Amino acid sequence: MNARITLTTAARILRQLRGDHRTVALMLVVPVVLLGLLAWIYVDSPGDTFNRIGPSLLGVFPFVVMFVVTSIATLRERTSGTLERLLTTPLGKGDLMLGYALAFGAMAVLQALVATTFAVWVFGLDIVGPVWALVVVALVDALLGTALGLLASGFARSEFQAVQFMPAFVLPQFLLCGLLLPRDAMPRPLELVSDVLPLSYAVDAMQEVTTNADPLGEILPDLAVIVGWIALALTLGSLTLRRRTP
Repeated sequence: MNARITLTTAARILRQLRGDHRTVALMLVVPVVLLGLLAWIYVDSPGDTFNRIGPSLLGVFPFVVMFVVTSIATLRERTSGTLERLLTTPLGKGDLMLGYALAFGAMAVLQALVATTFAVWVFGLDIVGPVWALVVVALVDALLGTALGLLASGFARSEFQAVQFMPAFVLPQFLLCGLLLPRDAMPRPLELVSDVLPLSYAVDAMQEVTTNADPLGEILPDLAVIVGWIALALTLGSLTLRRRTP
């Protein structure tokens, strides 16, 4: 891989995103709207329901949005023939994957900042831990969605198929991540599966930030697992990336 080519690729993708207002709105506005809707649903609910589930969903929503956007955007480059032309240049598959990761990672930083700002200071999300930890976990979750989206795009032949992969990549993780039921209360086989899925560690990290005033020591192992999954997904994505869709 070449650092200059990778950065050039990331800059090209960011320029494309700057002109795609609908995609930018999907990444930045949709998580905020969903969190606002959730806060509104529980505004008159007894107890602190929003404070209990809000942080976890602050990680889940960006994960889902980045998965959808990244998988479709990458597939569009392949089906349009852009990827085939690019790969005739010194650009390698690793440069492309890392360039996409950097470009969407920059958007993920902005997304995490916007979503966390609205969740805490507009919707009244109350957490025990520091806000910066909430931002970091939300950012890593968004990067996880980006990496898995890049991986999924390699197996899709159309944008519709890319969306169809969402149930396979996302819904099982959502059901088993501990958001609906504590993982240790699940049947043992399901608990073992959840121990492998990266979104489980994202929810664990968010819950630690919610209840722990000094969560760094607890969330670092969770973040390490998620980062490992990101690296694995990007590696597999570069190996399965095709020049064009047959």
